[in-house]
Amino acid sequence: MDQLFQTFIAGIIFFVVISLIFALLIFLCSKSKPKPCLQPPLPVTRSLESCDNSSPFFSTSFDPSFRQVSMCELIKATNGFDPKLIIGDGSFGLVYKAKLSSGVTVAVKKLSPDAFQGLREFRAEMETLWKLGHPNIIKILGYCVSGSDRVLIYEFFEKGSLDQWLQDTSSSFRSWWVPLSWDVRFKIIKGVANGLAFLHGSKTAIVHRDIKASNVLLDNEFEAHIADFGLARTIEGSNSHVSTQAAGTMGYMPPEYLGGYTVATVKGDVYSFGVLMFEVATGKRPNWPVREDGREIWMLEWAKKRIDENKHIEIIDTSVSRNDLKIEQVFEYFKIANLCTNQKHYERPSMCDIVKMLDRISIVSQTT
Repeated sequence: MDQLFQTFIAGIIFFVVISLIFALLIFLCSKSKPKPCLQPPLPVTRSLESCDNSSPFFSTSFDPSFRQVSMCELIKATNGFDPKLIIGDGSFGLVYKAKLSSGVTVAVKKLSPDAFQGLREFRAEMETLWKLGHPNIIKILGYCVSGSDRVLIYEFFEKGSLDQWLQDTSSSFRSWWVPLSWDVRFKIIKGVANGLAFLHGSKTAIVHRDIKASNVLLDNEFEAHIADFGLARTIEGSNSHVSTQAAGTMGYMPPEYLGGYTVATVKGDVYSFGVLMFEVATGKRPNWPVREDGREIWMLEWAKKRIDENKHIEIIDTSVSRNDLKIEQVFEYFKIANLCTNQKHYERPSMCDIVKMLDRISIVSQTT
């Protein structure tokens, strides 16, 4: 028994010694290797010198008044996709402001590798967007494909996004910013509703899946234009659905997505639209907490609680003149927003019905 015990102890000592030797060797090897210099990744740009018009590319122009452009011209127009010219961060790519050699200013979206798909599918999707042709949906002017680069070309809007007008506090923007009146906010919401109703009402309905303030662009008349269809899905009719991964932006995403319901339906867009209605009225971000009775709650919960207490006017953005408010219209506005953000997706109204409700309160407010 004593001999067996001694053998056991000797084995343990041998194992410990070998382990220490290996640990020492690994430590010495790591010390002898030069440590790599870690630097933050630089923005990917394309060299102007490497631009060659003879390089093969495929370009399409949808607008008769807009000529086809090469990838080389787009590289020059964006100064090699200079980060200083970025005007938006859409799904699957960055958006740049570009002035073409013709003098036309456009928005150029350079797709990331995550957005890559077969060229045939890519072209079919672009043609679907072009055929939409609605005044409240951004117009795609064309696209260009060269090697692994794929670029979409859109009309450019000087007024920027709705998100900027509601949330941008940078000095460069605020130098010419003016508060959006209640009438202008209501006009913007009606424009988004009209655009969504058109998308949902087609035989092959389109679910946008990322309705939010930064995806609503404004023209010089403050007409709304829905942008960024990178997450959009087509379905056969507004009562159908398509299985997919949950997508969207926190704060705007419907509760069924967060609960693991991974199908895209038009009622998901309706919920996001309702959240947008609350954001436009209150001026508060839906994904930023609000202080309430010493605790932080989400904007939607805060707004609904105030509405239940009949404090509709109190939650309107403080930059909106109270003299311009039409009380009855405000109450009906929040009633619609509440319906849209119902936790039960099957109890939310359709976008077609929402447009009718908004039209009705427009008529009422004009006659009072």
